[in-house]
Amino acid sequence: MNNFNEFKQFSETDIRPAQFDDEHKRVSIEDINMLQSRKNEFVKTNCPACNLDDSEHEFLKNEFNYEKCNNCKTTYINPRPSPEILKWFYRNSKNYDFWNNVMYPASEESRRKNIILPRVNMTIDLCKKYDNEMNSLLEVGAGFGSFCSEIQSTKKFKRIVAIEPTPELASTCRKKNIETIESSIEDIDFSTQKFDVIVNFEVIEHLFSPTEFLLQLKNVLNDGGLLILSCPNGMGFDIQLLKEKSSAIDHEHLNYFNPHSMSLLLRDCGYRVLDVFTPGKLDAELVRKKILSGEFLLKDDDFIKQMLIDHWNKLGNNFQEFLVNQNMSSNMWAIAQKI
Repeated sequence: MNNFNEFKQFSETDIRPAQFDDEHKRVSIEDINMLQSRKNEFVKTNCPACNLDDSEHEFLKNEFNYEKCNNCKTTYINPRPSPEILKWFYRNSKNYDFWNNVMYPASEESRRKNIILPRVNMTIDLCKKYDNEMNSLLEVGAGFGSFCSEIQSTKKFKRIVAIEPTPELASTCRKKNIETIESSIEDIDFSTQKFDVIVNFEVIEHLFSPTEFLLQLKNVLNDGGLLILSCPNGMGFDIQLLKEKSSAIDHEHLNYFNPHSMSLLLRDCGYRVLDVFTPGKLDAELVRKKILSGEFLLKDDDFIKQMLIDHWNKLGNNFQEFLVNQNMSSNMWAIAQKI
């Protein structure tokens, strides 16, 4: 049984301080404009989960086209930036500089308590649950280095390595005395070293080719090694109800898998799927805020109005727990093993 209690209730403003909203919007618009400037170079792809060319238009946001696969219900940007454009984008992103220099430092302690520490505890618990070796751990897309730093302090692993392709963030990881490789994992030769555990949190949704990524991770894992990843759940409550108005739908996220399609993808890449669950805690609050601000109109949905508006103090937390327990939260974890 998954330890959902590790994921304590918290507020969106705990991890995204409201005083930075205006600046965050400004740099996000700059990044969107960067991508749009090369939109004529975007390429058409099949579904990133099942690889079928059988999709229908879902919605538009920021002039990017989102489609939904008729087979596995994965939502994805199509056409999308090529790998070359993505490398260029992340190396020049104003938004990532802003998060590294402003947003992360301002919310670091809250993130540590509400996100990072539960991730660390869950990772250790999963290793114990599946009797996995804990000699070496690789985090792909280490960002600010918070997870590596926190799990390093537990002394559960003999070696911890961070991969972070964004120069400013890689520098931040090094300043925390984390062994850091500044590159995309697809460009690294790991022929002489393997890891017992690979984690990547909120990474796979950004990638042009999730299949190539997962195959490379498998090459880096020891036999029987554990892969732990998290990403948005495209069939989660927040995304399904709000669609393009959801804050989870943004220009950086190319892929929105769901528990079924993520399991399908992992199996196709040669993994044994051990578990998929959705421990997210913010769906109800995020939808409530959109309704209260007038950004989203409920129309005749009396049930949602009762849950999120009329009886919020009484029912809000219980409704969020229902979403979690039914795998309907918009944050998803997948646990798989190399076979």
